[in-house]
Amino acid sequence: MEIHILASGSTGNSAVFRFGDTAILLDVGISARRIERGLAEVGLKAGDLDGVLLTHEHNDHIKGLDVFIRRHHIPVYTRPGTWEKLSCRHRFPAECCLEIDQEFSIRNVGIEAFDISHDAADAVGYSFFYREKKVVMATDLGIVTSRVEKAMEYADAVVVEANHDLDMLENGPYPHFLKQRIKSSSGHLSNINAGRLLSRINCRQGMRVFLAHLSQQNNHPDLAERTVQKFLTASGHQVGKDIILHRTFPDSRTSVIL
Repeated sequence: MEIHILASGSTGNSAVFRFGDTAILLDVGISARRIERGLAEVGLKAGDLDGVLLTHEHNDHIKGLDVFIRRHHIPVYTRPGTWEKLSCRHRFPAECCLEIDQEFSIRNVGIEAFDISHDAADAVGYSFFYREKKVVMATDLGIVTSRVEKAMEYADAVVVEANHDLDMLENGPYPHFLKQRIKSSSGHLSNINAGRLLSRINCRQGMRVFLAHLSQQNNHPDLAERTVQKFLTASGHQVGKDIILHRTFPDSRTSVIL
């Protein structure tokens, strides 16, 4: 099993998961050219993808979708409410537009979509089940619900949001309304709340955690990692053994093979 975060941050998000010979792209928030280049770096072509999953319709998650799908005709899976917000849908072949419910599968990979609190039409996170492995994608979390916590329990790997440092956000350049939106229950998860979440869920030994969707204006990878590590250590976890943290970046790839 392989996890490749092609890009993660406020300017664009995309990842590819490989489960044996099944390859799934998560979000297309960067250009089609960057997606194609990122796939090539990990030994894939667009035609190798078995599907594209969308978490929601915000531009930093669908920026390259129109060009990428019209170019490669890959099936796209997302919630009906998200499809309604995608103006590019009418340009896709009908067989590329697939609506999902809570549970579905792509080839031999079982997938569960779970609701998340974000100011989008029908935003979701995803849990993937392949053989004895479980991987979870949970970003753009305004708040952490019991459903999110349950989805993340005993995962082998989790991609979780650590969007902002509260002090940097409060003292940063964003206008007041945007700061309030980010901090709201339908906005984004802070470093502190990411640390609290990870410190209280039931973890599988050696769980890989990708700290994702960091704001370039209101966060820094060092700060996000230090904050999360502080909460994990305080709750008795040995970081680097019980839980292994990985940074992600808006302009470079982070990859792990499990």
